[in-house]
Amino acid sequence: MTVQPDGPGPDHLLAQVNQRLSELVPATLPGHEALDRAMRDSMLGPGKRLRPIVAVMIATELGGSAAAALDAGCAVEMAHAASLVLDDLPCMDDAVLRRGQPALHRAHGEDVALLASIGLLSEAYALLARLRDVDPRQRGECVAVLAEAVGSLGLVAGQFQDLRSPAGGRPLSEVSQTNGLKTGSLFRAAVELGAIAARADGTSRESLRRFADEIGLAFQLLDDLLDGAASPLVTGKDVGKDHNKSTIVSMIGPAQVERRIDRHFEAAHRHLDAVFGPGSRLGAVMDETFGRPARRETAERAVTARALEQEAGAR
Repeated sequence: MTVQPDGPGPDHLLAQVNQRLSELVPATLPGHEALDRAMRDSMLGPGKRLRPIVAVMIATELGGSAAAALDAGCAVEMAHAASLVLDDLPCMDDAVLRRGQPALHRAHGEDVALLASIGLLSEAYALLARLRDVDPRQRGECVAVLAEAVGSLGLVAGQFQDLRSPAGGRPLSEVSQTNGLKTGSLFRAAVELGAIAARADGTSRESLRRFADEIGLAFQLLDDLLDGAASPLVTGKDVGKDHNKSTIVSMIGPAQVERRIDRHFEAAHRHLDAVFGPGSRLGAVMDETFGRPARRETAERAVTARALEQEAGAR
């Protein structure tokens, strides 16, 4: 499949995604301003928007519709935002912070937060059902992809395993499977939606799915590392929430986890190169996000933030 010439960079795409998300906040009835504010806070809070950016890059590099991929990626971002709201609830992780702001249930109440998450998830499916620049078959396929990613064989399954599996004693393979379901499902959906928007062939789609699986595992391992070592000033969310859970970090240690991230990252690049060839724009974005220099910079920021917190506590 022919790779298109270089297009907009990730910063430009981030601005496009944020603008489009602001236009896609679900409508509410008059007098329901509290629900509107909650959905806006959840959807529009600061974030890397990696999933929609990846969807657009895949679609455009394969000659597909940027408009369709942008909306499809925004649908995944809505589902992701909804999942974070649910993950933070007292009955789940009981989080205080998310993206540097109070968790949604802390800011708006548990009842409104729950309704906001349902509203966002419902709008995500509706958005896919009315995608621009694609035919009805593609729209139906997009809805099915997101439903599978969110449902009882995807994100829901991973969250259930994470909550109900006993601490300690879980085999490494099971923890890795949970990671793939929790974090990898929506990333894989974003990749698949970009491929659908471009009408990619079966071979390319399989390589892209494998790329997504490897990046999803790398992303969760990096998140686990940060949970144990970073500061909320760096992550924008609570840290130390995994101390009663089985994580790969707790089982094999940070150094081995770093090596695992490298292996997942290298495998992801191989699958990506099989579709686009070496030196793709998407490969460069992955380097900036998951490469050793990026991880080292995050670790250094964590050390600085921890020192500032300790200094403030001493005062």
